[in-house]
Amino acid sequence: MAQPFQNIDRLSLNQITTNRWNMKEAVDGCARAGVPWIAMWRDKVADAGLAASKRLAQDAGLRVSSLCRGGYFPAATAAERRERIDDNRRAIEEAAELGAEVLVLVCGPAADRDIDGARAQVADGIAEIVPYAQQCGVKLGIEPLHPMYAGQRSVIVTLEQATTMARRHAAHEVGVVVDVFHVWWDPNLYREIARAGEDGRILGFHVSDWIVPMPDMLLGRGMMGDGLIELRRMREAVEQAGYTGPIEVEIFNQAIWDTPGDEVVATMKQRYLEHC
Repeated sequence: MAQPFQNIDRLSLNQITTNRWNMKEAVDGCARAGVPWIAMWRDKVADAGLAASKRLAQDAGLRVSSLCRGGYFPAATAAERRERIDDNRRAIEEAAELGAEVLVLVCGPAADRDIDGARAQVADGIAEIVPYAQQCGVKLGIEPLHPMYAGQRSVIVTLEQATTMARRHAAHEVGVVVDVFHVWWDPNLYREIARAGEDGRILGFHVSDWIVPMPDMLLGRGMMGDGLIELRRMREAVEQAGYTGPIEVEIFNQAIWDTPGDEVVATMKQRYLEHC
């Protein structure tokens, strides 16, 4: 089993964890707590402005671990699909400007009952934006979501699916993001983590916890240590597979959002050291 962390050098605050904080508040909160990384969300970047978001992070000495999110490729019409591609191009430009090496792709649900067709649209959409992402120096990280989100957020629901899709492209172009909340249940998980690591496909590792009973389908993630997930075992697996980059704490939970941000970050640091 991996040893507990002795420092927070790899810890990243995913902005959704302190969702009530705007960009400046999140950056300042990280700086106060000594958290060295931040994962930005596009809506927060838009609210603050792209140039201002970049400047705030740079002035605070923060590095941007990723930008969330691109994706949402499936759509009912060709015109809508083109709009999605154009938006992904803008997301790539934003990631490049912010210095984020990875754009996280939440691939999107089917526009109708044709889930296979939707998965084909995801593959086609990724293929279309890969050249532009490479031109901008941004890697695309496919994040598989828990199957309960297949009808609302993503038709890519297993790490095996995500890795297989990523392997249609070079490893320096497209990889996967391993989020413990979405994949912990998978009986093939550790085999698939190793498979994703064979050619360096793991581009991100997100932590939270699965609490029982889950209070809400979307806003039901727990702080590390409050649930069932074998966090350290999973961290050891992704490290053995070659991933030693930032570890993002990404928690959707209304009770946590309603807690003062500095208190959330303090708890996040403590639980990261204790459980990750």
